[in-house]
Amino acid sequence: MSVLLLIEQILNGLQSGVMLFLMSAGLTLIFGVMGLINLAHGSLYMVGAFAAAAVASATGSFTLALIAALAAAALAGVLVEILVIRRLYDRDHLDQVLATFALILIFSEGTRWAFGSFPLYLDVPKMLSGPVHLPGGIAYPAYRLAIIVIGFAVAAALFLLIAKTRIGMRIRAGESDREMIGALGVNISVLYTAVFALGAALAGFAGALVGAIQSVQVGMGEPVLILAFVTIVIGGIGSIRGAFVGALLVGLTDTLGRVLLPVAFGTFMDPSAATSVGAALASMSIYILMAGVLLFKPTGLYGSA
Repeated sequence: MSVLLLIEQILNGLQSGVMLFLMSAGLTLIFGVMGLINLAHGSLYMVGAFAAAAVASATGSFTLALIAALAAAALAGVLVEILVIRRLYDRDHLDQVLATFALILIFSEGTRWAFGSFPLYLDVPKMLSGPVHLPGGIAYPAYRLAIIVIGFAVAAALFLLIAKTRIGMRIRAGESDREMIGALGVNISVLYTAVFALGAALAGFAGALVGAIQSVQVGMGEPVLILAFVTIVIGGIGSIRGAFVGALLVGLTDTLGRVLLPVAFGTFMDPSAATSVGAALASMSIYILMAGVLLFKPTGLYGSA
């Protein structure tokens, strides 16, 4: 394998990682602050993708499509939190799992009813449709590089929001002692709705960005949701920094494993067997990574006991 191909795969891993971060950041905030297991988070990712595809088809503007994805996912998050989630805070996790699983079915059938069963497609904006020539003679798709830059920018903004602002202070306080900040005059219901809407908007934003790379279809959020849960377990529940580091580790491990393991096994096995064994082991690599992290850090890389 050439060095240029290896660097390209590292960039692909980073792009996959920042997309996972956008998904897992909202998920870890919702679980860390509210103590809620939200299986419907992947459905909000799907809502953002469908909203972006519909608006892009109607207006031809990718910018408006991204704004629509953020707005639609945040609005869906607010409605879900007020109508369903608010009634689950004092229930056990089994009730939360069952209720949010029901939301997955409702979102999937509602989307199929509104848009049909056939996939939609979202075009890459023209200004990002070509390659970017990086130092060393690397030609990399401009859109994927833009996703990496956007993901790092969102991570920095989110970290500053949580660590440096008043609302971030309230979110961190709500994670530690919700009764105390309620007694100090903070409206817990409004705070929880805002956190849920923020998490939903991040998921919808990720869905819109991915919609220009993959097809937009019903059920597209469930496979990503599994990876997002693995990410927050590795990074530590409730930690934005952990979600970021965990997402990059998962993205790089998954992408590089699929490329490098068949090559490594090919040095001492025949090509067909090396491809088969390498692909099988690569599909397990992120779970092996998770097990390895939990062996030494049971609460995740940045989680607290």
